Amino acid sequence: MPRPAEGARIDERAVRQILDRYACPVPYHEVRARFLGSIATPVIGASPVVVVQNLWGGELPEFESLEAANELIGILVNGLWNGLTRHQKRTEPFRVIRLVVPATREGIAQLALTRRQEVDGFVEGLFAGQGEIDLPDKSNEALNVLGEIRAMMDGVHVLATDESKPAPSAELEKTLKYVQQLSRTIEQEMNAVLLDCTRARRAAMRETGPPGVTRH
Repeated sequence: MPRPAEGARIDERAVRQILDRYACPVPYHEVRARFLGSIATPVIGASPVVVVQNLWGGELPEFESLEAANELIGILVNGLWNGLTRHQKRTEPFRVIRLVVPATREGIAQLALTRRQEVDGFVEGLFAGQGEIDLPDKSNEALNVLGEIRAMMDGVHVLATDESKPAPSAELEKTLKYVQQLSRTIEQEMNAVLLDCTRARRAAMRETGPPGVTRH
């Protein structure tokens, strides 16, 4: 399979199909966010293939042939991973998965869970299996905001799935708009981390600078 140019457009349908075929336990929206975090990570030597393996708990699924294994790596690494690298440019910002949901308990719960999983995936990719990492100041601030939003999304999901709590239509509409607004903030902060880490990585290649803030 020929290697596409860095930043090539992603065939979302092919990615979803390959994840479904091999029963990937991580949903597509979280996979792409985890890949984005892995692209941003300052951890030296982070491997796309290892990130793919970790989707299945550390080992790739069983394949019927070498061709099948190459197909999965081609779609997830040459396709999805390389496609996401284009977001390292300010002119190509990353967007969370677009979901159109009704202002109902179920719709709000689905949206909040999806956003929480996207934040979780991004942070997991960023840390690359490490307990702590060095981040530039702006990235550290953005990660703090993402942590706060993650907690908010978890709280919204818990409330939306609690049938014992009243849920008048006006409140549901208000909550949906709130989650949609936070979705845009998630995008902004993820992009802030990605761009800041990209700048820091490129600067480090030119000269040695002081270490960043260590995250635990």
